[in-house]
Amino acid sequence: MPIINLFPLSILKERIILDQKNKEDMIDEINLMVSKSENKNYKGNQSSWTGDTQGFEYLFKNKKFETLLREVKISLLKYLNHLGIDDNTTDIYMTRSWATVSKGKEKISKHKHKQSHISFAYYLKKSDDDSNIVFFDTNYQNEIIPGLFTSTTVRNKKIIKENNFANAVSVNVNTQEDDIVIFPSKTLHATQPDKNNQVRISISGDIVCVAKNSKLLETMMPPLKEWEML
Repeated sequence: MPIINLFPLSILKERIILDQKNKEDMIDEINLMVSKSENKNYKGNQSSWTGDTQGFEYLFKNKKFETLLREVKISLLKYLNHLGIDDNTTDIYMTRSWATVSKGKEKISKHKHKQSHISFAYYLKKSDDDSNIVFFDTNYQNEIIPGLFTSTTVRNKKIIKENNFANAVSVNVNTQEDDIVIFPSKTLHATQPDKNNQVRISISGDIVCVAKNSKLLETMMPPLKEWEML
């Protein structure tokens, strides 16, 4: 039976292999940041530590993360190429970059990065049993009956006889240490809530795409050099 699947969500996943000493230096630096958290009351008991909420949202200004972020740029250009975007016409800016640390049952709740265009997560330290990233579908393209894919009673009565990509409302992406995933910032995502993490450390970042030349261009942000602060 021929099926045509339309409008896929594209997520890049590949490995970035770094020198072990470099990785250890980054882990030490992140542990130092955790010890100097500036907003400790913000973090709940079951919430992961996230550097962007604790005063450490600009890792790209830290020399110890320089090698990693150079590799991240290479992966970002591959992602743009997959989407058919000409990087010769587009400047990419990293607006924020931060670490996350998850221990035990700590998790990162569902969220989007509404202030950017592309986001990434690189797994600096992760065991096979640590939580994976989860992506959620908010469009339900195949939901022919309202609530069909999200109703508990529908699931309990086994009206949906099997879970597959045609009816999934969320997908866990299996990741390992050294993996990077890159995805549209507007994608709803989280970490698995039911895992017991050893010590899971990831580095995330947000990217904004800006036109190199906005002449005769209706969409996209114009070049930063044309901006004026008011």
